[in-house]
Amino acid sequence: MEIDTKKEIVSLLLNKGVILNRNMLTQIGEIPDPDSFRSFIMTQPLQEIPDFSFILEKYNQERKNEESLSSIEYPSEQGTVEILFSYNEAPKKRDVQDFVNYFTARYEAISAILKHRKELQSLTSINRLNQKKEKEQIAVIGIVKDKQETKTGKIMLTLEDPTGTIKAAVSTNSPEAFELAKETSLDEVIGLTGMSSDKIIFANNIILPDIPLYKEMKKSPDEAYALFLADFHFGSKVFLKEAFEKLIFWLRGEHGNETQREIPKKIKYIFLVGDLVEGVGIYPDQDNDLEIPDIYEQYTEFAKHLRRIPGNIKIIICPGNHDAMRLSEPQPTLYKDFAEAVWKMPNVVMVSNPATINIHASKEFPGFDILMYHGFSFPFYADSVESIRNAGGQQRVDLIMKYLLQRRHLAPTHTSTLYLPDQKDNLVIEKIPDFFVSGHIHRVSATSYRNVTLLSCSCWLEKTEYQEKMGLHPQPGRAVLVNLQTRKVKILNFYGAEKEENEDAQ
Repeated sequence: MEIDTKKEIVSLLLNKGVILNRNMLTQIGEIPDPDSFRSFIMTQPLQEIPDFSFILEKYNQERKNEESLSSIEYPSEQGTVEILFSYNEAPKKRDVQDFVNYFTARYEAISAILKHRKELQSLTSINRLNQKKEKEQIAVIGIVKDKQETKTGKIMLTLEDPTGTIKAAVSTNSPEAFELAKETSLDEVIGLTGMSSDKIIFANNIILPDIPLYKEMKKSPDEAYALFLADFHFGSKVFLKEAFEKLIFWLRGEHGNETQREIPKKIKYIFLVGDLVEGVGIYPDQDNDLEIPDIYEQYTEFAKHLRRIPGNIKIIICPGNHDAMRLSEPQPTLYKDFAEAVWKMPNVVMVSNPATINIHASKEFPGFDILMYHGFSFPFYADSVESIRNAGGQQRVDLIMKYLLQRRHLAPTHTSTLYLPDQKDNLVIEKIPDFFVSGHIHRVSATSYRNVTLLSCSCWLEKTEYQEKMGLHPQPGRAVLVNLQTRKVKILNFYGAEKEENEDAQ
């Protein structure tokens, strides 16, 4: 054992109140896996460490248990995983022009989608509209720069394109357009038709980029399953150890009745949608809520349990706002220096947040496109969009996800998330997914919108004071299971009463 490692272990033990003698120091030097022993000490509550002999005995017993619970393999072929998009741009200095390029790129990307709509076939630039005096039926595409309500009850939108700005008035005489105008967020890109007259548009229709009505509902030719999980928060004092153990035992075919134990043998993919660990310094006084105060040890503990999952299952991981990395989106893959133990796992695929992945493709089947996004922007739209707020706000994650799909953007409003301006807006939903998967809100739901399955994942910790302040009402300990052959969704409850909650997302 290296001297520095030994000194670190001795220091950890002394900080835990353990008295050491010369014989114990010799025993420490003979431990075959010092990194594992150091992680073990870090995860032990202070009151459970009466003396060194007890620690060593407990550690050796846990090692034996881990060996007996090492990764198993089910006798089936591994699934296919292809990364369609994962952010990996090198860091660089940003300036004002980068923000200009960012919004220009967004306008161009979503304009390309809107131009396929028949209502917008005869487009006019805003600059040309401002030069016309006579009344004329027009169609225009613009970014919503401003939104106001007039004294007469109209919604006044200010639209901007690369050529200029113009105001558009939307009244209750056009009920559908008026309702859409009320729901409009700043900085989203919309299409609009109406009557142009002296530098103002009297709108009669608002067109969203949206998902086409003819989107195909893909189904796998063979029976296979995907499992969707998020928000483990390893390292928190309120992490649901018992519920998580039930999940792991079930995945290993060691929990549940005979029928339930057969399903894991057909699981080919597990998606982990961010907040793998509790993190450090995420919010004020977080130290008081941490069982594992070291970020490296949080990831080591996470990897230790991940290795118990059958090794033939592909595990696709994206980060979240609690993970050890920048908050600005897109977030790159988990940093290797913090999560090295996770990176070393052969069945793990690391992607950014957001990311798009294709799974289960074959010569006969194109596979499913999965859009992963942790969901940091979701609370903003839960509070700012009236219809979502009135329907329950953050408790209606399905409505938030539908709203963003309709806008074809994960966070259109400038203040809805921290973002990194680039030559491309990587939060635009250019490719229509088969599954849109999220976490962050800690509530579980499964719905469908125009043949896109919308999945919000549960969390694996009890409700905390911080969650109450943030307005979160979690539904912990659930796993979202999808039968790829039927597209049916089953929500498995590993927390509290033994039961299953089923939901058909077709």
